[in-house]
Amino acid sequence: MALTPVVLALSASGEPVAQRVAALIGAQIHGRAGRVMKADAFFPNALDHARDLFAAGVPMIGVCASGILIRAVAPLLADKTSEPPVISISDDGAVVVPLLGGHRGANRLAATLAEGLGTTAAITTAGDVAMGAALDAPPAGYRLANPENAKSAMAALLSGTGLRITGENIFDVKDTGGAVELIVSEAPTEGGDERLVYHPQRYALGLGCARNADVQELWDLVRKTLAEAAIAPGAIACVASIDLKADEPAMNEVARRLNVPLRLFTAAELEAQADALANPSDIVFAEVGCHGVSEGAALACGGTLVVPKQKTASTTCALTRSEAPITDMPGRARGRLSVVGIGPGQSAWRTPEVSRFVAEAEELVGYGLYIDLLGPLAAGKTRSDFPLGGEEARCRYALEQAALGKNVALVCSGDAGIYAMGALVFELLDRAPNQHGVSDAARRVEVVCSPGVSALQAAAARAGAPLGHDFCTISLSDLLTPRGDIIRRLHAAAEGDFVIAFYNPVSKTRRTLLAEARDILLAHRPADTPVMLASSLGRPEEHVRYRRLDQLDVEEVDMLTVVLVGSSNTRLAQMGEGPRMFTPRGYARKIDGDLASGGTQ
Repeated sequence: MALTPVVLALSASGEPVAQRVAALIGAQIHGRAGRVMKADAFFPNALDHARDLFAAGVPMIGVCASGILIRAVAPLLADKTSEPPVISISDDGAVVVPLLGGHRGANRLAATLAEGLGTTAAITTAGDVAMGAALDAPPAGYRLANPENAKSAMAALLSGTGLRITGENIFDVKDTGGAVELIVSEAPTEGGDERLVYHPQRYALGLGCARNADVQELWDLVRKTLAEAAIAPGAIACVASIDLKADEPAMNEVARRLNVPLRLFTAAELEAQADALANPSDIVFAEVGCHGVSEGAALACGGTLVVPKQKTASTTCALTRSEAPITDMPGRARGRLSVVGIGPGQSAWRTPEVSRFVAEAEELVGYGLYIDLLGPLAAGKTRSDFPLGGEEARCRYALEQAALGKNVALVCSGDAGIYAMGALVFELLDRAPNQHGVSDAARRVEVVCSPGVSALQAAAARAGAPLGHDFCTISLSDLLTPRGDIIRRLHAAAEGDFVIAFYNPVSKTRRTLLAEARDILLAHRPADTPVMLASSLGRPEEHVRYRRLDQLDVEEVDMLTVVLVGSSNTRLAQMGEGPRMFTPRGYARKIDGDLASGGTQ
């Protein structure tokens, strides 16, 4: 399990058991507000919160009826190979039931919890019941080379063919000399429908290369080296190198193809391995500050050098072997900054990908209100709150924290790429150091952006379909954009007859631009053009109302309001659910034209 499980406590009667469970595995408790007294975080609705955690890939242990968890996650069920563990425990702790994720650690976790609670886990997975082990979920430090054959092997076992062990007995099962063979080997070994191959991950692969080395050149060197040493790719636990190569495309791609982490070390940490190098180089030392990168990085991961430096024109690799599988990864990670948009605020409008990035993050950075809107999903994480107006400091801090090897999420409302922090992050990365850019280490972090529901989309959805035809957005804030540019854009949008979404329509000190915008638009479209004012979208205090363009009053608008102004074709119609604002795209004209020409629909 990549993430620490969360214990859900839904009632006062189950709270003592939830506390015991959390203590057993070092997990946090999320409690139902108004029913649970002590928890790390509280949530108002169990179904919504469980669904949110599941979508984010967070393992859940619910001290509650199984049906609650089933109803919560049922709409999201799709792929059992990727779904996180879900376990239910009765309020008295007498029943522990792994509901989902049996082959992703749920059965093992349920057994651990049952033992700690002094009860029995109700495990129903056929393989676990028959032999006490899930063959497609080996212990930590071992990798199944042919998972596609696990189902057929388990079916054969359940039909009574028996089991044969070759190598380590990693599942501690009885060898009956049967037809299904479990092989544990470091060497490349062919599997089959009744032959499962497991590789102990005892090897660390050290890599070095010239800047922007060819991916295929490095990959071919790695494959050749492993083949000549009779080492299976699945026996590699990690790829390692100097931290200067954190963003090296070839190295990151090799780690991705091997499906192992990239671990990084400073030049000083690699130089500490100098006496053990088989091929020390003064040239390398002069270049990066250590006498060997690939050998040094492999040695820094522990173990004995078993394959000294192999090289091509632009790449190098080396291998060390440890006596036991490597499960505690040495060095540090590359560091990742996830720039996420959480939508208007409610969890239902937050994408599963954003929730996953937030769940995986070690530290959350953002305007305090936006982090608060994450609710229990932010519980237990380091958070760094920044005030409004501290945008550059906020982005710089997030990048530099990621440069330390952390997984950081920069939290924005709406969509992070629309009038938010996404552009500033890339601007800082693009600036030269003498132009107040960020450190070299920060330039090497992985930056990922995840979309959110923008205020524009949220307002349009509440209105009906006002963006059915061409539209634009204009920010009326002149803090970063010269006032003259804003006025020029207003005239252009008015003449183009666009539907317009105004962001940042007013502030405490800026009250005139919205009125000017109204007057400019009135020169180009009817006075009764519909205008939507949407405040605090997606939050309990949401307030939506409609006005005519000539009756748009600045005093009705605040900083939390999105103003949507229709084009000359936009309509406001009364329908069953109330007023609906929409902009026709021209289908009526198309139908009329088809009928006039004798066409059919």
